[in-house]
Amino acid sequence: MTDSTERYDLPTAAAWILGHARRTGIPALDASLRKKKAGECTPGELEEIVRAGVAAECRLYPFKTGTQTLARTRRTLGFLHSIAFETMLDVGSGRGVFLIPFMKEFPWVQVTSLDLLEKRVLFLNELADGGFSQLHAEQKDICDQPYPEDSFDVVTMLEVLEHIPEVEKAIDAAVRMARQYVVVTVPSKPDSNPEHIHLLTREILTGMFTAAGCTRLHFDGVEGHLFLVAAMGKPSGK
Repeated sequence: MTDSTERYDLPTAAAWILGHARRTGIPALDASLRKKKAGECTPGELEEIVRAGVAAECRLYPFKTGTQTLARTRRTLGFLHSIAFETMLDVGSGRGVFLIPFMKEFPWVQVTSLDLLEKRVLFLNELADGGFSQLHAEQKDICDQPYPEDSFDVVTMLEVLEHIPEVEKAIDAAVRMARQYVVVTVPSKPDSNPEHIHLLTREILTGMFTAAGCTRLHFDGVEGHLFLVAAMGKPSGK
């Protein structure tokens, strides 16, 4: 393996590069490669694709190897491994810090991603086109209740609620759209991030989820963050 590619998770990086190349023409790939999904490529082809991405100065930092998985991500993945589910809505997916590890561990789960930023949605849909076919990303606002009630088994909102002005609307929408669980992480203490407009304590979140009709709440602390699992308790068959 060459120095230019050994820094990256080749299958994941190649999936994004393939999707990006099909949308933009960058990097220029052989036609036979451009038609493939990452899972259809040989190890040599994956390396060739990633080498082309490096040469074209594509932004591959989300796919670097050796990056430690955040504790709150590990905690969320651990909980999700303890339940049975088939569909998930991930709110505010960003550049996939949680979503990419999730899809690698749960390839059978159909995932819808919401983000307000067009560039994030494009990135995730390129990733989907190149290999992560279980993913579909949309540019929508959770506060607008964009999907019908009980649309997803699980709704995840990781490091999101502290950014949302109408946080009560976001929680109400998540509770309505989730059949089984809503999973939340938020900072547990003040920080210097100017985009964090709320400090959501256990007491505040309890009040908001109770107002939304959900009282089965489990809290935990994870390295400066609050981790919450809200169980819907809806009748079976809904």
